[in-house]
Amino acid sequence: MSTDEKQIEKQLKLVKQAMVKCLKDTNISKLLPANKNLLGSGKMLRSRLTLFLANANGVNEQVAVNAGAAVDMIHGASLLHDDVIDGGILRRGAPTFWKKYGTNGAILFGDLLMFKALALLTEVGRTDLLQELIDRTGEVCRSEVEQELILRGTPGTWAECEEVGRYKTGALFAFAAVAGGNGEKDQAEALREAGYILGTAYQLADDVLDASGNEEVSGKTLGTDDLRGKTTAITATKNAPQDPIGYIYSLLEASTAQLAAWPEIHGAWDSFLNVTMKPVLSKHLNAG
Repeated sequence: MSTDEKQIEKQLKLVKQAMVKCLKDTNISKLLPANKNLLGSGKMLRSRLTLFLANANGVNEQVAVNAGAAVDMIHGASLLHDDVIDGGILRRGAPTFWKKYGTNGAILFGDLLMFKALALLTEVGRTDLLQELIDRTGEVCRSEVEQELILRGTPGTWAECEEVGRYKTGALFAFAAVAGGNGEKDQAEALREAGYILGTAYQLADDVLDASGNEEVSGKTLGTDDLRGKTTAITATKNAPQDPIGYIYSLLEASTAQLAAWPEIHGAWDSFLNVTMKPVLSKHLNAG
């Protein structure tokens, strides 16, 4: 493990501590020890991305830690809700929250996480990042609504599938990228677009995992997309690329190309792809 990777792992511990700390004033904190698959137990891809970029950009560590905690809490809230919607019974190798405490409990806990996440950004005085997270989370919700209420039951086109991926998953990667930036407008715009593209690739790979992966290996319930008639990279064959998996990897290259004007963050982005994202995608795409 390189010095940079050791630093990331050290900072991830701070991210986890920040997530737990912000729930200390709630009774829900009593449930965390018995539900270790809720916060800080996943891959933490979004907070890792923020930290890789923030370290290269010289961003204040507490800002990066709080931003990383906030985006992973929003992601955690979305998983709580998704598991209810999809009827998932396994998450990160353990029973899903709704299976243990009911749908009401999972929905309410997800709502709590969202608002506690936003408060983390007010603590460090970054109203710009607060607005960014509100906007990007709104895009996640909008895309989920479209997939559930407009597209469900139809195979969809590849363009529709990509758009779902861009906002359903790409939006929080976009926030994570911007949170690791220096606040300069042009850089923020490039980082945001790179995040959208990266998240699209991740969602397309997740579609493949859901259709052909191994639950024991992945640690979560699979096959729900097909059962619920979702538009995914598997169903959306109209105008799809001849080599979808090759296309997914090409999106990674497209994401890094957005940052060519900033050598240091370009290098940090590539490091994140090589150290973290590519191994994850490889597991998703070869998990059958």
